[in-house]
Amino acid sequence: MPPVQQFQEESNDSARTYLALGDSYTIGQSVAEQEKFPTQTIARLEELGVHFNQPRIVAVTGWSTTDLLNSLTKFQIKGQFNIVSLLIGVNNQYQHLGLQNYNIEFRQLLNLAITYAGNNNKCVYVLSIPDYGVTTFGQSLNAGQIAKEIDEYNAANFTIANEAGVQYVDITPISRSALAGSEYEASDGLHPSGIQYKLWANLLASMIRQNL
Repeated sequence: MPPVQQFQEESNDSARTYLALGDSYTIGQSVAEQEKFPTQTIARLEELGVHFNQPRIVAVTGWSTTDLLNSLTKFQIKGQFNIVSLLIGVNNQYQHLGLQNYNIEFRQLLNLAITYAGNNNKCVYVLSIPDYGVTTFGQSLNAGQIAKEIDEYNAANFTIANEAGVQYVDITPISRSALAGSEYEASDGLHPSGIQYKLWANLLASMIRQNL
């Protein structure tokens, strides 16, 4: 398994901090460093006059909720963050790990995210799972079944997020506009391009700005 991607550029004590938890979508598989959605979120917030340090990212391509939970349990994150985002579950669906397991572990992960935000649930943002069924890779599978299951997983994380009183960012409709071979698709034919991530980032940054 590749190492957990965690980075913290030079810190500015007057700037806010952002922790991004997830999988390949958070790590920005197949896009440049500056095109990852957490990085583009910070860039957009800077344009809006809100200063953040570079995000700390804890994510690995292929991670399920179990993998992320195990990593956070083993490598304890110290300190508190002004913003925490959580996007996880596509590999639970892809690996057929089941909704029951997802419900349990997603709830545990969200509780950890709230803790990392200093127990301020208004500073935690859950992103919905994108639908990879529309991608070049997804089209080689059962795209209709993928869409159905992604909707089921998102219904679960939406319910849990709502119960916890955290923010919910629905990026799934954006992902479904990323038809195979379009500019919204990365070169690997599976993950979002930097152009699509910018749309995610603009949506997330707008919500963050409104809630500060």
